[in-house]
Amino acid sequence: MAGNRMQKIGSVFSRTRNLLRIGVIKKPLWFDVYAAFPPLREPVYRLPRPRYGKVKDVIRPIFYQEDEVRAKFYKVYGSGPRPFNLSQSNYKSTCQRFVEKFNELKEEGKIEEEKLFEETGKALLASGIILQRQGTAKVAQEDRQGVETRGSVLHLQLQTVLEEIQGKKEDQEEQTPELAEMQKENPLPS
Repeated sequence: MAGNRMQKIGSVFSRTRNLLRIGVIKKPLWFDVYAAFPPLREPVYRLPRPRYGKVKDVIRPIFYQEDEVRAKFYKVYGSGPRPFNLSQSNYKSTCQRFVEKFNELKEEGKIEEEKLFEETGKALLASGIILQRQGTAKVAQEDRQGVETRGSVLHLQLQTVLEEIQGKKEDQEEQTPELAEMQKENPLPS
């Protein structure tokens, strides 16, 4: 029974009666009541006819200016790692904040139309909202390689710092016995 759920041939009663005949389903509670008291007109699907000739009520698609910005945002950045928090009445999604910032920068008119999308992303980043582009696996791998090289540099720096500290400790340990001998020879007056 996969496919279209809207049954256009026969009524619910006739389809149920046929399924009962072949033993696919058990008899529903309403079946005997419906058989004893059928409706005056059989409820079957019929295509609605236009009432007044060829007049049709055409519903035009509704598009707002910000819908293009939203579509581009979701194409570039996706819906984000977290779900929307609809339990708060004043919650604004990242996309909504992006659209508001986009409109704000557009009204200022200082930025060209082509660069406006990128500049909006930079402005949100400056205000603390991090946007991650979809399909940034290659960038992430490059960043990991950069982190590995940075990690090796830091490791070398830490080694040199530790060697310096150990050298200072050895010098202090060498000086400590000499100081102890000097204190024995010339004790401080107390």
